[in-house]
Amino acid sequence: MGFTLSNQQQLLSKIATGTGDSENTPYFDGWKAFDSDPYHPTTNPQGVIQMGLAENQLSFDLIQEWVLKNPEASICTAQGAKEFKDTAIFQDYHGLPEFRNAVANFMGKVRGNRVTFNPDRIVMSGGATGANEMIAFCLADPGEAFLVPVPYYPAFDRDLRWRTGVQLLPVACESSNNFKITRAALEDAYEKAQKANIRVKGLLITNPSNPLGTILDRETLKSLVTFINEKNIHLVCDEIYAATVFTQPRFISIAEILEEEDVVCNRDLVHIVYSLSKDMGFPGFRVGIVYSYNDAVVNCARKMSSFGLVSTQTQRLIASMLSDNEFVDRFIVESAKRLEARHTRLTEGLEEQGTTCLKSNGGLFVWMDLHKHLKEQTFEAEMALWRTIIYEVKLNVSPGVSFHCPQPGWFRVCFANMDDQTMDVALERIRNFVLQDKEAAVVAMKKKKNCWQSKKLSLSFNNYRRFDEVNMSPHSPIPQSPLVRVT
Repeated sequence: MGFTLSNQQQLLSKIATGTGDSENTPYFDGWKAFDSDPYHPTTNPQGVIQMGLAENQLSFDLIQEWVLKNPEASICTAQGAKEFKDTAIFQDYHGLPEFRNAVANFMGKVRGNRVTFNPDRIVMSGGATGANEMIAFCLADPGEAFLVPVPYYPAFDRDLRWRTGVQLLPVACESSNNFKITRAALEDAYEKAQKANIRVKGLLITNPSNPLGTILDRETLKSLVTFINEKNIHLVCDEIYAATVFTQPRFISIAEILEEEDVVCNRDLVHIVYSLSKDMGFPGFRVGIVYSYNDAVVNCARKMSSFGLVSTQTQRLIASMLSDNEFVDRFIVESAKRLEARHTRLTEGLEEQGTTCLKSNGGLFVWMDLHKHLKEQTFEAEMALWRTIIYEVKLNVSPGVSFHCPQPGWFRVCFANMDDQTMDVALERIRNFVLQDKEAAVVAMKKKKNCWQSKKLSLSFNNYRRFDEVNMSPHSPIPQSPLVRVT
């Protein structure tokens, strides 16, 4: 006997049968288009190039070099096999002490050693996805909300909302001021929530920004701290791209702001989300971190972490790698150099074609402006352009509407998840698209001009005929021309 949809809905939970996972968006649709037709230089050269994945693959040779030099770090080698039993047996969900110490040290190095982190406040989770959900569970009840400046990472709608039941309320940021977060916008979003009888429990920011690739300056960060302190709400700082900043101005962590003498804030309200997915390029290791200044949050999160622990084998390898200060220092510097070179290569290649991006100095992507290629300035036109780019140009870039961008025409383009040859192919495809689009615009303009001239000529001829008929009519009230009378 088969089961109908109605039977399924009765048998399963609302989470299982609902659509709260928020994956029905162009952001995830682009991934599906890539998965069904992935580019390969030899086996599928006409396939879709993945430019929707924010992954750092530019420095894997440094990682591989370290692994070869340190075989004892892995229990899967002859040199590390003697540690297999102690690694494989049950471990406390606090995490290995050497792992937490190494991560705390790395977080400090990434921030220029201007601040230090207490290993006892580090809680591990299954990637930043798990860390974000964990902090949402700790801070808010179903129906309560976090303010989030737009544009923001599309998967936040899934990661923070799906199982927790919390709401995300947008804070308006405009392209006219490079999407900066203003106190006025924060107040406006907060007041709207109050009027809608929605309790705001916190403000969530990403610094460096995903998708903008920009960083928050010191004054903005101080303004945010003042705002949350006055409202007595939490501040969650997603800093997973901290080590991807490759030029000045440098990255400033919220941890630095809390150390400044003129900053007054209840530290219990401040929490940092971190991971090794972006800075080290380890998304497959699922190393996520919640660092909270609130003891109660640390205790609760640590208990919840048992639902998404980092494997002990991974902890052991990471602890060994991140404890190698010489390697870490070299990696941070070299990774930034390579990211800068790739960023420059992409942005200059786009500029040669007349395509600009928001000025940025961090992240693994650029925020590309294609509004002049829209047939009209609407999100429907943006989606039409996106479908052309996906299915005809064969590039998976992510449209701004997925990020809740308030203006159409913006696209996030990732640049660190491919080799130089693939980047060249991608740029060539963009170049061809821009040229074809310009040629099509010229043809359309000529047709429009010819049509207008044809109508004008037709209108002029018809007016002449009407005027002539009126003058020649015996019933015309207008006196006939003297020349007509003479003939």
